[in-house]
Amino acid sequence: MLLDIRHLTQYHYAAPVRESVIELWVQPQKGGRQRLISFELEIDPSVQLFSYADAFGNAVYHFDVPQPHERLTIQARSAVETDPAEPIPLSLDLGEWDRLNSEFLRGECFDYLHPHGFARSIQALEAFIKDHGLDQMRAHDPLTAMRAVCETVYRALDYQHGISKADSPIELALVAGQGVCQDFAHIMIGICRSWGIPARYVSGYLFTDPTQGDRSDPDMTHAWVEVFLPSLRWVGFDPTNNVMAGERHVVVAVGRDYSDMPPSRGVYKGDADSALTVAVSVRQARHATAEAEFMRTARPAFSGPIRRRSPHELSQQMQQQQ
Repeated sequence: MLLDIRHLTQYHYAAPVRESVIELWVQPQKGGRQRLISFELEIDPSVQLFSYADAFGNAVYHFDVPQPHERLTIQARSAVETDPAEPIPLSLDLGEWDRLNSEFLRGECFDYLHPHGFARSIQALEAFIKDHGLDQMRAHDPLTAMRAVCETVYRALDYQHGISKADSPIELALVAGQGVCQDFAHIMIGICRSWGIPARYVSGYLFTDPTQGDRSDPDMTHAWVEVFLPSLRWVGFDPTNNVMAGERHVVVAVGRDYSDMPPSRGVYKGDADSALTVAVSVRQARHATAEAEFMRTARPAFSGPIRRRSPHELSQQMQQQQ
């Protein structure tokens, strides 16, 4: 499958700054079951001082002094070729639990076995596991248990924007019974790690298909989970849509949780404030060079006054809610 991806980011400045530095991580990585065909970055030249992008598309920008209410626009466009995921068995033998307990594996996957940031075991998560009888699934093999966890998170939580924010703990989604893909991924990761199964957060894009029952927002980036099973290596689960990660999933980055890989992060020098808006378009392509109609996406609208924010809010405003 050949996919055209366009990622548009806009910053609306509310105060002049001496310098602004923004790092962007918007390019699908090479390797695995996907291959980069083409990649382009465009930026509003009116405030650009210097830009750099390497072969993977990671970019660092230094900007001039933006004036109040000035808008900065960055666009990333890429064509990515993906392949269907290799078939996996319906189940594994129970000896997989013993293989997960090996000292070598626990050392190699140390970062993905322990609580971190948003993905941690809390009382609300323990109650969720008990209420849905998930601990009973540990009597089965790990692959079967992971399929059950993925389906349970999908059925127990409704997909709804506005319930949580980029820095919201999973307790908020668990109590409300609603959230977005970021919340679903963190909840599943927390369960996996509490069972001794290495799990990592995956950030990227999804070519949504309503005929497949997808409920993800097609205009946003996406998040899912990969778990490490010794017999299969890393296996992807999408609890938002209750599917295995496949050729419609385009990986950008992996980490312990969302805080390891926000789509952009930055710093200001001086009295600064900004509002971030993002629009994403993922379309199936017919040719390696994307046609104009596939790359057309509505620019995010911004209206209303921009208020001065606290230092804590400033540290979070550069992160995008998925």
